[in-house]
Amino acid sequence: MSGPRFFVGSADATLAADADIELPLGVARHAVQVLRLRDGDGIVLFDGRGGEYPATLRLDGRAAHARTARHDPVEREAPVALSLVQSLVVSDVMDAIVQKATELGAAAFVPVVAERSQRVPADRLDKRNQRWRHIAIGACEQCGRNRVPRIDAVTTLREWVAAQRDLRHVAMLHPRSTRALADVAAQTRTIVVGPEGGLTDAECSLLAAAGASPVRLGPSILRADTAAVAALAVLSGIAR
Repeated sequence: MSGPRFFVGSADATLAADADIELPLGVARHAVQVLRLRDGDGIVLFDGRGGEYPATLRLDGRAAHARTARHDPVEREAPVALSLVQSLVVSDVMDAIVQKATELGAAAFVPVVAERSQRVPADRLDKRNQRWRHIAIGACEQCGRNRVPRIDAVTTLREWVAAQRDLRHVAMLHPRSTRALADVAAQTRTIVVGPEGGLTDAECSLLAAAGASPVRLGPSILRADTAAVAALAVLSGIAR
């Protein structure tokens, strides 16, 4: 990587090698007004489809363009695709979870409503989802990933369980479990984290009956955001 990284989705512009790309307004503002980049500075562009394009920033008045070089197919994804099923918590904590989960390599983020979840009005869910995607893109720009994790629409935990064919590769955090996450990490592909009040006994029973493994991270009861980050760190560390 050489220079700041910017996500340019296909809806904004089509990235190609040896091309002059007009940067989207948001990207241009961030590059010029926030990062104070100058004409001729090196940057990197990616569109989420894999790889990246080293480029040179070109400024002409208020217009910002990038002259791309050859496509670099480099990937920085974890060898195993991990999903985080996260029960809704307060907005700023949820934002932080999305950011850190992206940095730790989560391939998918599944926000669910559990019985003890923070309640969000239905008319705000789409905006929350858009915000989480924006946060995930920013985290990819920072950490070097070239593929933006999938952000699913909010559903209930019970609906999510009902939609799954097999939960044998799913682990759920449970403070009273006698099994450590590390014991099942090799076969775990999805981790379920409850809200601040934890999953209810009924929800734990539902997940276990469907094949999910109850696990713990240690003797302490962790906050939801700490638990999500710690669990993904354990899983991604073993996967690498």
